[in-house]
Amino acid sequence: MKKLELSVQYLKGVGPYRAKRLEKLGIYTIEDLLFHFPRDYEDRKNIKKISELEDGLSQTILARVVEGPSDLKTRRGLIITTVKVKDDSGIAELIWFNQPYIKNSIKKGVNYIINGKVEKRLGIITIQNPVFEEDSKNNLNVGRIVPIYPSTSDLSQKVLRAIIKNALEEVEFTEIFKEPLRREFGLVGIADAIRNIHFPYDFDVLEKAKKRLKFQELFLLQLGLVLIKRNITEGKKGIAFQKNDGVEEFIKNLPFKLTKAQRKVFEEVRRDMERDKPMNRLIQGDVGSGKTIIAVLASLKAVINGYQSVLMAPTEILAEQHFISISQLFLPLGIRLCLLKGGLSKKEKDEILNGIKKGIYDIVIGTHALLQDNVEFKNLGLIITDEQHRFGVRQRALLSQKGSNPDVLVMTATPIPRTLALILYGDLDVSVIDELPPGRKEIKTYAVDGNMRDKVYRFVVQQIKEGRQAYIVCPLIEESESIRARSAINLYKELKEKYFSEFEVALLHGDIKDKEKEEIMEKFRRNKIQILVSTTVIEVGINIPNANIMVIENAERYGLSQLHQLRGRVGRGEYQSYCILIYDKITEIAKERMKVMVKSNNGFEIAEKDLLLRGPGDFFGTRQHGIPDFKIADLIHDIHLLQEIQKFIPSFLRNMSYYIDIDNTLKALNKLFKNDFNEIIMN
Repeated sequence: MKKLELSVQYLKGVGPYRAKRLEKLGIYTIEDLLFHFPRDYEDRKNIKKISELEDGLSQTILARVVEGPSDLKTRRGLIITTVKVKDDSGIAELIWFNQPYIKNSIKKGVNYIINGKVEKRLGIITIQNPVFEEDSKNNLNVGRIVPIYPSTSDLSQKVLRAIIKNALEEVEFTEIFKEPLRREFGLVGIADAIRNIHFPYDFDVLEKAKKRLKFQELFLLQLGLVLIKRNITEGKKGIAFQKNDGVEEFIKNLPFKLTKAQRKVFEEVRRDMERDKPMNRLIQGDVGSGKTIIAVLASLKAVINGYQSVLMAPTEILAEQHFISISQLFLPLGIRLCLLKGGLSKKEKDEILNGIKKGIYDIVIGTHALLQDNVEFKNLGLIITDEQHRFGVRQRALLSQKGSNPDVLVMTATPIPRTLALILYGDLDVSVIDELPPGRKEIKTYAVDGNMRDKVYRFVVQQIKEGRQAYIVCPLIEESESIRARSAINLYKELKEKYFSEFEVALLHGDIKDKEKEEIMEKFRRNKIQILVSTTVIEVGINIPNANIMVIENAERYGLSQLHQLRGRVGRGEYQSYCILIYDKITEIAKERMKVMVKSNNGFEIAEKDLLLRGPGDFFGTRQHGIPDFKIADLIHDIHLLQEIQKFIPSFLRNMSYYIDIDNTLKALNKLFKNDFNEIIMN
């Protein structure tokens, strides 16, 4: 028996070349192969008589070869291979185009199960380019429910089915669920589930296999998050920050009034911080709802109590913006801030690191650089991560290790329906800011096709002449042969010459050096640059109140939530703001996205629509939320199963060894969390 961890190359029928092709599908081990589940199934089990075949349908017959195979070469060089087959009801002709090797695979006098599209013309029945196999109990491609896999070039469905069948015969599966748990939820064993997800003999066993595999993914996710939360909070003494009036005094002196939603969320944060257990709270809020002020107030509370606070942002642009805006609020109070980012000289970096270690800096703002081992704090009391969907559970855990059970506050402007937020962020308590600050004007959104470009850019000129500024966003940095979309570099040149020659135009993208990015953003802030042509590096957190136009080129290439994030860069000042979506080649789904964007400014509504249109596979990838990728579970359609699991978890935790094999479950958790789980739990 072969082990699941073994390279797929050593399976019968694979070898080095096919192993390379499989790598393109993310398949490296035998386990990867067996968890490469079909994307669809074809029912080729229903065998018809030749006389019963219907024109235009893909159907299956059992017939004997009575004539052929023979090849005919046309004048244009096309090779047509034909075979005549017969059953007790009639004769049909099988035809293949430019597949001369077929004649070596099919023999006269042998019975075959054949599947393909039927054509009836002038009483003659033909089946074009059919799939066929000798009649036996071990058919993989005909005469059964046939799996259809995600594939790549030079890796046919036939080949995939054959090597997966070989793998199933050469491995044993480890069962993590004991019989009481399987009985409780009506689950089949793991070996049956894996076999029947690939080669079910009927649709009933296929559904049972799906249920088991979905349950396992969702159960492990929930169990993992609960164990992480227990590890973070249970039995650990956190910092009980003192009640004081300093924060309230600060709130009274702010140049704006907190909304009811902001006040409510800060109260939840304040109560958490004053308990002696580590806070672990998520703040969800739509674009522009004012999450940053909650981070500011929590940081102030930590500093007043004699602790350092750290804020981690996903991009340098966002980190710099936080540094500027928070400094303006805190410098008059004598609170010392620093910005840790790439591009600093060794001397500058060493000075900052030394200042953090000695406690010279009260608040540290930075990017992933904060996770490095050389970043040491004197007295870290509060960790804040902004745009949480860019970070994972592991990053939060790594940052937490730099203090003695510090409080953790995470923020996201990617709205998720509350039920799903409670599930996805199962290791966090959830707060929602569901109200925008007063006086915000609704952003007027329009979707237009590429023929309207001239009109759109004339409108941008008009707005800039009135003193405003504009963002123009492209999906690519440079032209691509494989992707038909406008590039920022080419568009920048075109706009500068054709439409905006009288204005200052700048180009911003991920490949530009940090110092140059900083200079561009500073000039844009001061209206020294009127038009910023950019990729999605400006997707989160940029706050320029005077910028009131967002033009998104090739808007059909973005998901709804990303379009909403980009739109959120405008509408931050007193001026009426506009978002113009320009699309070229538009699909039905993209058309639906455009309608939603034009109709709604509500991020939570948009997120729900995005989930329905894109599906959770795209919406909830590992990179997006720091949770595992699912092979089969669907967080929208399987939510009832997920809720059942959530209800069961408390009673399960009281008697884990009765329900699961603990060692093997820990191994499975580590795989699901991409080897991060042990590290998180051990720390």
